[in-house]
Amino acid sequence: MASKFISTSLVIVSLLISLALPSTLGGIECENLSMETCSFAVSSSSKRCVLEKHVKRTGEEAYTCRTSEIEADKLKDHIESDQCIKVCNLDRKSLGISSDSLLESRFTEKLCSPQCYKSCPNIVDLYFNLAAGEGVFLPKLCEVNGGNARRGMAELKSYGYVAPGPVHPVEFAASAPQPIGYVEFADAVVAPSYPPY
Repeated sequence: MASKFISTSLVIVSLLISLALPSTLGGIECENLSMETCSFAVSSSSKRCVLEKHVKRTGEEAYTCRTSEIEADKLKDHIESDQCIKVCNLDRKSLGISSDSLLESRFTEKLCSPQCYKSCPNIVDLYFNLAAGEGVFLPKLCEVNGGNARRGMAELKSYGYVAPGPVHPVEFAASAPQPIGYVEFADAVVAPSYPPY
């Protein structure tokens, strides 16, 4: 009877250890990554890693990697390859996560290139979600990307209908109202003002 209890307990304990072991051994924790591997990495909990810069009291800059609240879709335990960083025109020392780079035509050209778009799903997933946060569908942005990225974003955000600008300068018929006139209060008594307590 006691041996059955011991063997059952042993099986349960080994099952619990086997479930806990992979998360402690092979999982990526953003806080343990270096500055060279942090940006564009995904932790074992599918959260994106973000590189942050802090200035110490001595004026020295210190970089730390931390886990963001942004989740990667169907991806975990991933450090982006140097090849993807290069073909997608990214920088390993990128601070934070921002959609600003989608406005740069040189960046969107590289991001939408077949070398990046078809070979680097982590990068495409990240910028797909960042573009969606701006109200833009990344595949459409890549389709429109032939010209100016800012113009492409504006066209997509307005569902493709952008009002044309005026051909000639516009002059408005109405002008701004003018001041009424100067009023003088010569004999007015002014009460002293005191600061509030």
